[in-house]
Amino acid sequence: MASSRPIAIFYEHPHWFEPLFAELTQREIPYTRIDAARHGFDPAGADEEFSLVFNRMSPSAWNRGHGEAIFSTRDYLGHLEGRGVPVFNGSRAFALETSKALQVSLLERLQLPAPRTRVVNHPSLLLRAARELHFPVVVKPNIGGSGAGIALFDGFLELVSAIDAGRVPRGLDGTILLQEYHPPRESSIVRVETLEGRYLYGIRIHLGEGAGFDLCPADVCKTVDGEDLTSAACPVGAAKAGLTVEAFTPPAETVRQVERIARAADLDVGGIEYLESARDGRLYFYDINALSNFVADPVRVVGFDPTERLVDALVARAGLEEADEPAAAAAGRRP
Repeated sequence: MASSRPIAIFYEHPHWFEPLFAELTQREIPYTRIDAARHGFDPAGADEEFSLVFNRMSPSAWNRGHGEAIFSTRDYLGHLEGRGVPVFNGSRAFALETSKALQVSLLERLQLPAPRTRVVNHPSLLLRAARELHFPVVVKPNIGGSGAGIALFDGFLELVSAIDAGRVPRGLDGTILLQEYHPPRESSIVRVETLEGRYLYGIRIHLGEGAGFDLCPADVCKTVDGEDLTSAACPVGAAKAGLTVEAFTPPAETVRQVERIARAADLDVGGIEYLESARDGRLYFYDINALSNFVADPVRVVGFDPTERLVDALVARAGLEEADEPAAAAAGRRP
């Protein structure tokens, strides 16, 4: 018998998931919103009756004053899984999401190309680590999200000066990555979205002059042809200046590599980013995202609505039956 228990959406960002909520509501799928920024649970108490918990917690929450929620989310996911509650993007995916060090380790284990990296737990160790790398380098907090806290250093003395002045942030957990920086060829990077370990779509993001490291796809609100895109995640005035986006299908071998990463990371839904280096011409994977924000205005950009397919996957995993399947089909949803 199909479950009648709701799907729980465990989330922190106030805007990113409006398309998801709208799709669930339109299809009359029972769901509950749980604010991860203000949340508690009783480890010994009876659990709420959820058919599935969808983890949408953001690692960049610390940049919005909700850093403590990252660590409590780890505990809550472990608690749910220990009780046998199904979790979409569970504790292992979240562990990778919140550790860039583990992301690099996974890529190395899969023998896939990643920038040369050193991991330290104190800024005083960065100079020794830097002698083993080639400049330019970037310093990254282990818990990042949306490019937060990344700093670029073109030379050794510039890094020395930053360390001496205390301008190298230690990040939320005190773990720091020092990584060789590869300027992307033709000033663009590629993000590939996956769903249940399979390719969903790809986009190429073109970087404007002076663009930083914040490349959240939902916030890129202009096509390469200059058309404005609409998104609940991109309110008026929030579009990233100079960034444009277009659909892009990676080579078949790259798609296979992306799917290997997604399966090895236990990503139920996620985005994996790579670039082609202007430094040596090679391809490098550099970011694994369990928190997948689909591109703004996806039908215009990639030709379909990935949120519909995501909800299909959630409904199937939760064992739910939709209230009015013929009405949903008539509304144009993918069968």
